[in-house]
Amino acid sequence: MALFRRSSEGKAPLDGVDLVLADLDGVVYKGADAIPYAVDSLNGVAETIRVGYITNNASRTDAAVAQHLTELGLNVRPTDVVTSPQAAVRLLADHVPAGSNILVVGGDGLVDEVQKGGFSVTRSADDEPAAVIQGFSPDIGWTELAEAAFALQGRSDDERPWIATNTDWTIPVARGIAPGNGTLVSAVHTAVGRLPLVAGKPERAIFDEAVNRFQAKKPLFIGDRLDTDILGANRAEIDSVLVLTGIDGGKQLLSADANSRPTYILNDLRGLTESYPQARTARDGSVSVREATVAIDGNEVRIVSEGPDRLDLLRAACAAIWNSGRAIYGLEVPESLYA
Repeated sequence: MALFRRSSEGKAPLDGVDLVLADLDGVVYKGADAIPYAVDSLNGVAETIRVGYITNNASRTDAAVAQHLTELGLNVRPTDVVTSPQAAVRLLADHVPAGSNILVVGGDGLVDEVQKGGFSVTRSADDEPAAVIQGFSPDIGWTELAEAAFALQGRSDDERPWIATNTDWTIPVARGIAPGNGTLVSAVHTAVGRLPLVAGKPERAIFDEAVNRFQAKKPLFIGDRLDTDILGANRAEIDSVLVLTGIDGGKQLLSADANSRPTYILNDLRGLTESYPQARTARDGSVSVREATVAIDGNEVRIVSEGPDRLDLLRAACAAIWNSGRAIYGLEVPESLYA
């Protein structure tokens, strides 16, 4: 993978794309509210390009997600929604016989997919489940986590598989950033000393499910976080957009490792149809994006020209740092680049 993936001058992120896949939390909405410009932008995209939605949130069914999106103003069917429980159940089918009894730690969305997959559901380790499947629900407490631990203790991966829908450490909600499924999975891991198979982002299973379902040749994925969305898209070899409306911002982008760097950086989804500027590298290593220029002198990241667009300045700084091959902790970065 190149350290900085450049677009051609004048090319918009949507050019040549036959499928747009959008994450939900931090891209389309925060909590119950739509993010500015997201609905109108995606409705505009859907006039000419197929749009699907990918979510690691395992607490709701695809039908519930589609209803929520429809209420926000999007035209969405349940089949347009790809969930981590769907990908997790596909993994489950590869590891246990059809009709097996499965210990479910999670909400209605996960229970629904397990049952649609032809498995029976239990909530107790005493029922000797064939496997444990775990996903996020805001109602999960100590009792549910303990049941998972009891079921997995003393059992190997082959004896009793453990599948997690996702391992997001945080989840954005209306009031702020809250603990995600990764924190719940970590609690069980601490108790049993083993790790689960993971279906959701950043693993590629959920991306493969989406691309296969929509029969896409040139998909584009939109996410708001590097460690799950962009890393997962890169693993699945899908071009990606990091939109600055959710979890990650300038600080995270500047320090992103080579596996977690997006193809495009946008302020909001209006940028999908706008020409994306090319990063130009001078002989001295300085990088310019339109009128913004950033150079690295010794250990100092230096703003040569701010230009009128703060996003272009961030893009130029990312390119300069990424192209240098140096770790961010060895550089002095002006706070103005990421504040």
